[in-house]
Amino acid sequence: MQKIIVTGADGRMGRALIEAILDTENVQLIGAVVKSDSPYLAKDAGELVGQGSLGIKITDNLEALLSSDVTVIDFTVPAATLQHLALAAAASAKMVIGTTGFNEEQLAQLQSYQDKLPMVFAGNYSVGVNLTLQLLRMAAKIIGQSSDIEVIEAHHKHKVDAPSGTALMMGEAVAGAMNKELKECAVFSREGITGERENGTIGFSTIRGGDIVGEHTVMFASEGERVEINHKASSRQTFARGAVRAATWLGQDKARGLYSMEDVLGF
Repeated sequence: MQKIIVTGADGRMGRALIEAILDTENVQLIGAVVKSDSPYLAKDAGELVGQGSLGIKITDNLEALLSSDVTVIDFTVPAATLQHLALAAAASAKMVIGTTGFNEEQLAQLQSYQDKLPMVFAGNYSVGVNLTLQLLRMAAKIIGQSSDIEVIEAHHKHKVDAPSGTALMMGEAVAGAMNKELKECAVFSREGITGERENGTIGFSTIRGGDIVGEHTVMFASEGERVEINHKASSRQTFARGAVRAATWLGQDKARGLYSMEDVLGF
């Protein structure tokens, strides 16, 4: 039985993760962690998902729950994730990270833990999105050099980072397939008189509004035709189920290291 702790348990993804864990065989929710100012602190985790009593008291003390046979699933914010990662490493636990918005320094800090514990880190845990990444690499190798490439993403109004982690994953997949570094060819904003588009760039457009769960389109536009590859999520459960799948995969005695969702899926 795979034991799982959910951090940020009172958030949108935290609740979805708890639901996914309860609906998955051979996994067990053993802890729900929130910030110290959460109104759910010390209540039963079942209240977060309308399940009545689960016998699990919501806590702000992750460290007290950790052990070597536990996996933490963390969809919070970068600073909190790094704190949780340090605690998990000290306890020889495992970790599945879905947090986005890391800056370069924070990302380097996260990567420094790959020799200390097994962890999966991905911008998106949807099986469909990870399949889409494979299709994007294929398209980029065939038509990328002759196309103008745009990544368009849309999310709910509460999302705090832009572009989304998934949009960046898609951009990196396309750039990598063309032997480029995304940071050297990405264009994240356009305003005013920009002049003609520079060849070889990858543009990003961001939409924020309403309750959009997540929509991503990558456009390969060339003279006379346009190819679009898109993915639309209608429920956070697709991400939650993927994260639980990653936790189960880590529980199969995986060695210390930094893994991706594509590793989990065997791509």
